[in-house]
Amino acid sequence: MVLIIIPTYNEIENVELMIRTLMNNDAYWHVLIIDDASPDGTASRVKALQNEFLNRLHLEIRNEKKGLGTAYIHGFNWGLARSYNYFVEMDCDFSHKPADVIRLIEP
Repeated sequence: MVLIIIPTYNEIENVELMIRTLMNNDAYWHVLIIDDASPDGTASRVKALQNEFLNRLHLEIRNEKKGLGTAYIHGFNWGLARSYNYFVEMDCDFSHKPADVIRLIEP
């Protein structure tokens, strides 16, 4: 199974569109948002979407801004503990194109 790891900090303007774009592309990957206590409500927006994408959209909220590198490590550890086979790193600002994910994981 594929886990897409997306760290966030103040990404309320992008996070919903990013999630919807990824979820509409394919049904077999999961998305993990790792939010570093964004004061703009990013985590709340993700929580509101979790019922729509039940068991595919996951959220980890860290209690302070700890940085991008540690967010990815947190995501990898989270995914390994849940037996994901493949991991994709993405930024939430669309600097990585969601449409390219399928190319990365095709055999």
